Amino acid sequence: MKFILPLVFVLTVSLPAVYAQESNVKNDRNGWIVSIIKQTSAIKPGMTRADLMKVFEGEGGLSTGLRRTYASRECPYIKVDVEFEPVGRPERDQDGRVTLIEDDQDLIKKISKPYLDWSISD
Repeated sequence: MKFILPLVFVLTVSLPAVYAQESNVKNDRNGWIVSIIKQTSAIKPGMTRADLMKVFEGEGGLSTGLRRTYASRECPYIKVDVEFEPVGRPERDQDGRVTLIEDDQDLIKKISKPYLDWSISD
């Protein structure tokens, strides 16, 4: 005697369990974003380039030694634009061009609010 099983599967899902799982994922994402906002907000004018580099890394694209876009080390799509005050050297070379030299002791003069953008690489 042969038994034929129907090709119907019954999936029982507890809706509260699904909502709880979605809620956990949302909370994890929100917590991660909060941690990045805290990291990026901790960088202020008057701090050094070395301080900035603990949280960010240089982004590709056009820049000078005193103005550059940086991407979060946690997520390369979270950016800030930074202007620096050089320490121990002039802002411009003898021909009047903005220096290309970057030094860890340069001071942050301005830093933008974090924003989202695609990655740029050279």
